[in-house]
Amino acid sequence: MKPKKDKKFWLALVIFSLTGQIAWVVENMYFNVFIYKMFNASAEAISAMVAASAVAATVTTLIIGALSDKVGKRKIFICGGYIVWGVTIWSFSLIRMDVINTLFPSVASAAAVGVSLTIILDCVMTFFGSSANDACFNAWLTDVSDDTNRGSIEGINAMMPLVAILAVFGGFMSFDLNKAESWTTIFNIIGIAVIAIGVLGIFLIKDSTVKTEENQNYFANIFYGFRPGVVKSNVTLYLTLLAVAVFNISIQIFMPYLILYYTETLKMDDYVLIFAPAIVVAAVFTGIYGGVYDRKGFRSAIVPTLILLMVGYVGLYFFRSKLPVFIFSLIMMCGYLGSGAILGAKVRTHTPENKSGMFQGLRICAQVLIPGVIGPAIGAKILANADKVIGDDGTAAFIPNENIFLGALIAAVFIWFVVIPLSRKKENAHAQ
Repeated sequence: MKPKKDKKFWLALVIFSLTGQIAWVVENMYFNVFIYKMFNASAEAISAMVAASAVAATVTTLIIGALSDKVGKRKIFICGGYIVWGVTIWSFSLIRMDVINTLFPSVASAAAVGVSLTIILDCVMTFFGSSANDACFNAWLTDVSDDTNRGSIEGINAMMPLVAILAVFGGFMSFDLNKAESWTTIFNIIGIAVIAIGVLGIFLIKDSTVKTEENQNYFANIFYGFRPGVVKSNVTLYLTLLAVAVFNISIQIFMPYLILYYTETLKMDDYVLIFAPAIVVAAVFTGIYGGVYDRKGFRSAIVPTLILLMVGYVGLYFFRSKLPVFIFSLIMMCGYLGSGAILGAKVRTHTPENKSGMFQGLRICAQVLIPGVIGPAIGAKILANADKVIGDDGTAAFIPNENIFLGALIAAVFIWFVVIPLSRKKENAHAQ
C-alpha cells in the first residue's frame, strides 16, 4: 500500500491538471472559433486542424513518454514542458491580419495564410503541451496512484476539462471574439498563466521513482506497446483503449462545432451564463463519481454514465429552446466526463508498472489520434450540406445543425460492443 497523498500532491494535481485543460480547451474549442471568426475557416479546415493536432499529439507522446521512462524522471519534462508550452500559446497573439499583410503583402488570400499558420503553430504548441501533459504528467499520475485512490485521482483529473471550460467561458465573456485585439489579449493571458504554473511545479511536484532497465533500446521502447506479445499479455488494457477510442470518436463528432452550434445556430449569445451552472454541476458530479470505480468496480461505474451521455445526445437533437438545451447539456456533460473518468481509471489500473511512459502514446492514440482524425471528419461530412450565411465581406460560413448529435449518438451505440465484454472480465485481473 502506498502512503497517503499529502496536500502538495493534491495541489499539484489540481493546478497542473486544470491549467493544462484550460490550454487544451482554448485549443480544442476556441481555435476553431478563432479561425472561423478571424479567417472564415470552413468545416473541412477545422477538421484538418483537429486531425493534424491529433497526429502531432500522438507522435509526441510516443516519443517523449518512452524517453521519460528511459531517463527515469517525469518532473523535468512536466515543468520545462509547461514553460515552453506557455510561450507557444503566447505566440498565437502574432497571428493577425495586420501582421500577415505586413509579412506576406503579395499573397492572394491573407485569410488562407492565417488558417495555415494557425494549423502549423497549433502542431508546434501541441508538441510541447503533449510532452508535458499527455506524456509525462499523466505518466506521473499513473506512477503515484494505486488501487486505493486511482478512481478518486482520475475523478479529479477528469473533472478538470469542465472546470476549464467554465473558467474559459467566464474569462471570455468580456471579450468580443470578432475583434483581433480580443484574441491577442486571450493568448497573452493563457500563455503567461501556463508559464507561471510550470515554474510553480518546480516547488510542488515530487518526482516519481521510475525503475529503469539497463541497456534499454529507446527506439524499441517507443513501439513497445504495439508488439503482439505485449498486446497478448495485456488484453484488458487494449480492450479498454478500444473503448476509449470509440467513446472519443463520439465526442469529437460534435465537440469541435459545439460553441458554434450554441452561438450561430441557437443564437445564444449568453450561452456562458446559461451553461456555467451546468458545467459546475457536471464537474462536481465527476469529481465525486470517480470514487464509484474504487468502491464498486468498472461495470457498476461505466453503465450509468454512458446512459447519461446518450440521453443528453437525444435531448440536444430534439430540443432548441434554452431550458431543455441547458438540461440536456448538463446530462450530456455528466455522462461525458463521468465516462471519461471511469475509462481513464481503467486504463491506469491495467497499465504495466514502471512502463507507464511507454503506454501514454497508446493512450493518446485511443484518446486523441483516432478520434481526432475520424470524429471531426464525420462531423464535417454531416455538415457538408449545412445552411450557409454570407458575411459582410461576401464570404460564406457554414451553420452547424443538430445532426452532429445524431451522429454522436450512433457512434456511442458502438461503445457498448466493447464495454459489455470488458465488463464481464474479472475486475483487477491484471493486478492479480
